Amino acid sequence: MPTMNALKIFEQGMDLTAKTFSGMEDVLAGELSALGAKDITTGKRVVFFRGDQSMIYKANYQCRTALRILKPIGVFTVRDENELYEKVQHIDWPSFFTLKQTFVISASVFNSKMTHSQYVAQKTKDAIVDQFRNKFGRRPNVDKDNPTLSIDVHINGDQCTLSLDSSGPSLHKRGYRTEVDKAPLNEALAAGLIQLSGWDKNGDFMDPMCGSGTLPIEAAMYAMNIPAGYYRKHFAFQNWPDFDEELWKQVKQEADEQIIEHDFPIYGSDQSYKAFRIAQSNVKSAQLHKDITVINKPFEKMNPESGKGILLFNPPYGERLKENDIISLYKHIGDVLKTKFKGYEAWIITSNLEAAKFIGLKPTKKITVYNGPLESRFLKFEIYAGSKKAAKQ
Repeated sequence: MPTMNALKIFEQGMDLTAKTFSGMEDVLAGELSALGAKDITTGKRVVFFRGDQSMIYKANYQCRTALRILKPIGVFTVRDENELYEKVQHIDWPSFFTLKQTFVISASVFNSKMTHSQYVAQKTKDAIVDQFRNKFGRRPNVDKDNPTLSIDVHINGDQCTLSLDSSGPSLHKRGYRTEVDKAPLNEALAAGLIQLSGWDKNGDFMDPMCGSGTLPIEAAMYAMNIPAGYYRKHFAFQNWPDFDEELWKQVKQEADEQIIEHDFPIYGSDQSYKAFRIAQSNVKSAQLHKDITVINKPFEKMNPESGKGILLFNPPYGERLKENDIISLYKHIGDVLKTKFKGYEAWIITSNLEAAKFIGLKPTKKITVYNGPLESRFLKFEIYAGSKKAAKQ
């Protein structure tokens, strides 16, 4: 079988794959559609689409809910490690990187006789370095921290998909965080929750338990059209042999020209002084200190401004609190919502569905999402002045 060459792989109308969180597939599909991607289909934690080289750049720079953008370079059947080794060697690896450059491999395995992802990654690495040794007498090095080329191996049953990772570090690593508080919300998940809420960017946006400030920052970026990758210094595709510097500059310029001002207030508040200080630092790092107000107050001391808007927050789930304490916290959340935030929508993400019952309000929408490994619910509460019936009339 002849080797696959980089020049034939990087052509117009490429098949591409975007990884995301479970529950965010449709949100990401919408983002890709808005960018002009074609033939979009969703899978579990992935979205498949087609696009040209500029689409790779756009998806990395602008998709808020994507974690990685992958370019498949080989799809083949593998029944054991020997067949994997043989077929990985059919790819012309020196057309992607040189002896002086480095690489790293990540692997995931499902429903296969090869059960260990680390062993699959090791076997793939062996095939690549052996090819270099046979051609040049030397081999390139692996670098897990800052590789030139990132390679993704995905095996499901007997099918193996070998891809180049165009992102490098996960796209949730925006670049604006200077430090984090305990259990910070993933940036891409936060961005997805904001879009799932249907926030129309009109009225207040409040996170009364803001921790590191991720939700207010992502809300401001969303409201102002600041690209998700605006603060990142580097993407893996910039190391690829076909990287087009002028095209990349054009993609960034076109996206940056869409940045606008936002008129409504965005608040992040936390009763912890440590969290308040960290959130302030991150907001300043994102250069959004004029657009986001960070407050060191408990929830009940927050004052709604315009009388309309949205609260979106990520309260503790109970991992570090006793059962009585977590029930009291959720009761308190419900009491404050009912007494101070009439006319607002409240969205809460939690994995503790029992504690959520003590909020004392009936959710009008429940969306299943995952916060890391935790299956969670994203709950919508509409807080009416008076009865629900009267409010609708």
